[in-house]
Amino acid sequence: MSSPHLRLRPNALSRDVLASIVVFLVAVPLCVGIAVASGVPAELGLVTGIVGGLVAGAMPGSSLQVSGPAAGLTVLVYEAVTTHGVAALGILVLTTGLLQVGLGLVGFGRWFRAISTAVVHGMLAGIGLVLISSQLYAMAGASAPGSGLDNLAGLPDLFTRVTGPPAFSSTAIGVGTIAVLILWKRLPGRLPGVLPGPLVAVGLAIAAVALFDLPVATIEVRGLIDALRLTGLDDFGLLADPGLLGVVFAFTLIASAESLFSAAAVDRMHDGPRTQYNKELIAQGAGNTLCGLVGALPMTAVIVRSAANVQAGARTKASRILHGAWLLLFAALFPAALGLIPVAALAGILVHAGAKLIPVTTIRPLWRDHRGEAVVLTATALAIILTDMFLGVLLGIGLAVVKTAWETSAVRLDVDDREDHVTVALSGSATFLRLPLILDTLEALPNDRPVELDLSRLRHLDHACRTALEAWTAHRAGGSAPADGGGPRGTALAAAAPDGRRPPEPGR
Repeated sequence: MSSPHLRLRPNALSRDVLASIVVFLVAVPLCVGIAVASGVPAELGLVTGIVGGLVAGAMPGSSLQVSGPAAGLTVLVYEAVTTHGVAALGILVLTTGLLQVGLGLVGFGRWFRAISTAVVHGMLAGIGLVLISSQLYAMAGASAPGSGLDNLAGLPDLFTRVTGPPAFSSTAIGVGTIAVLILWKRLPGRLPGVLPGPLVAVGLAIAAVALFDLPVATIEVRGLIDALRLTGLDDFGLLADPGLLGVVFAFTLIASAESLFSAAAVDRMHDGPRTQYNKELIAQGAGNTLCGLVGALPMTAVIVRSAANVQAGARTKASRILHGAWLLLFAALFPAALGLIPVAALAGILVHAGAKLIPVTTIRPLWRDHRGEAVVLTATALAIILTDMFLGVLLGIGLAVVKTAWETSAVRLDVDDREDHVTVALSGSATFLRLPLILDTLEALPNDRPVELDLSRLRHLDHACRTALEAWTAHRAGGSAPADGGGPRGTALAAAAPDGRRPPEPGR
């Protein structure tokens, strides 16, 4: 018996067909632009979009989110291709897909939702800044210096080099594309809701180049079959390079996190079936495995195309499957159309997409209400710009763990100073992060009276704190062994006064 949300009523089918056309029109310029920005043939972006629709789209997981090449992985793919060559892309994506399938099978999908949102937003902000800085050069018809920091540092010089008809024409096409993307949705009437902004912007750019005979670079077309490179068994030997393993880890982490965060966001947009996260991770892994086998770009769920799918009225997964079919027909029947698209127009689309990755509107309230999260977000973004994607994400995760450990290890010391002895009651979580506070408080206690430590209210006492407290107690007792009740709850460590007198028994 078929699943209830796979039965297509005529009304639902018509909505899905219309939604699939909208998603297809949004996907074409994005698939091509992301491929070009990643340093690979434009056709490979379409292949990833086709696999995202026909393969991942047909599998269980999330019913309405759409998969394909993502701007969030552009920088990492470009660095991998530049460092290791296009030939290494297939095995990198294939290994990523197999890892995702394995993680989904063992039930790890839901744990990706535990990744700090500050790290994810910082990651996307860093990617956005690097993407913008690199695509500004493409808009001006120039070559980017290389790393994210070099690209940013070279922008003042780039602006002075926009001279001559080719550079002016290319820059005008890029700036015009961005203007169309910003203004299109603000136009009155139904037209902005029917035609996607990226498609309109690319169409106008093609028309402008043809009408005014502008000297701008266009996409180089190789043909769908010629662009593919099948991955063989010999390619697995490349994984002996530790650098490639690091790239695989980064691909897996970022692609999985972006896909599952996108699924959570899409679930909030509709009232249909909820995402099954482990199955969705398996679907993403299956898609990436196939993309890797043919040497295409890595695939993730993409929030822009997913939101367009929901807003266009999609009811079932048929819409995303059909969008993959339209991409396949376009790539097979109209490949020459790609050669008409100006590179500067695609660069403008990606500059606009990169700007949308930067959470400008949320940084100020985040700093006001959750300063630690804002620090993690900013540090992750800066680390990606200064180093690379892999190290930046690792640093962000490390900072998020430290921040969480610091916040959860809050400890309180209540000092009761009496005439015959001093009682210090600790409550909360005593970890090594709070040792300076604990020891500073204990060392400031008077030396003329016995001191009793009451640990009965501690939720957690780690080994470092226990060892430090025992050492302080022994020193306070003049080298004698401390009294130890055997654990955080109901434990009292008693320190003798310098004159050798013992403190009162606990509770006396």
